[in-house]
Amino acid sequence: MISCIIIDDEPLAGKLLAEYAKRSSDLEVLGRFTNPIEALHFLTDHPVDLLFLDIQMPELTGIQLMKITQGKYDIVLTTAYEQYALESYDFEVVDYLLKPISLDRFLLAVKKVKKRKSQKVGATPESTAKPEYIFVKSGHQTVRIDLSDIIRLESLGNYVAIYTPSGKTLTLETMSHFEETLPDQDFVRVHRSHLVALSKIDHIERNRIVMGEDYVPISESYREAFWRMIRE
Repeated sequence: MISCIIIDDEPLAGKLLAEYAKRSSDLEVLGRFTNPIEALHFLTDHPVDLLFLDIQMPELTGIQLMKITQGKYDIVLTTAYEQYALESYDFEVVDYLLKPISLDRFLLAVKKVKKRKSQKVGATPESTAKPEYIFVKSGHQTVRIDLSDIIRLESLGNYVAIYTPSGKTLTLETMSHFEETLPDQDFVRVHRSHLVALSKIDHIERNRIVMGEDYVPISESYREAFWRMIRE
C-alpha cells in the first residue's frame, strides 16, 4: 500500500484526486490539504510515501516545497501549467499530470509510482521477467499475440483494436487493461485512445507519431510523460 497526501489549493481539484485515489487499491490517502504549510507540518509527524502536489499555490509553491523536502518523497505533480515540466525533472518527479486530469491518466501515474517503489526495494528476477506474448479473447476465439508483433493499440468504442503485421484483432478488453498488462518499458500510452510500441515508431512530427502509413496523435495530457520516456 502506498501512503499519500494531496496538496492543492483548489478544493475541487483536491477532492477529485481523492475520489480517483479511492478507485486504486494501491493508495491510502492520509490527508488532503489546500494549504502547503499545513501539509509540511503534517509531514513532520506522519510517514508518507507519495505527494500529489500542485505547483501554483499561495504562500508556498510546489517547486519550493520540493526543495524543502529534498527528495524524501515520491512526487506526482498536478498542475494546469505545462511550462514547469522541464524544471520538475530536476527533482526526479514520478509523473507530471496536466489538469483537467482524467482517471486513466491518474491510474497510469500510480502505476509509475509502484514501479519506482519496486525498483527501490529490489525485485526478484521472476517478478521482472518480460512476457513474450498475451492471450486475448476475440469473438469466440482466444488468440495468442506475440508482443514483438504488436505495432499499436487503438480504442474503438467498446472494443480495442490490436494492430500487428498480419492485421487487426478486436477484443472487448479495455485500454486500461493493456496499459497495466504490457511492459511499460516497451509500450506507452500517448492518447486516451492510443497505445504504441516504442520499437515500431518510425519518427515523430509535431504532435503525432508516424508508424508506417499510420499517424497516431499525442494528446496534451500524455505529451510530457511520452517525451520524458523518449529522452530516457
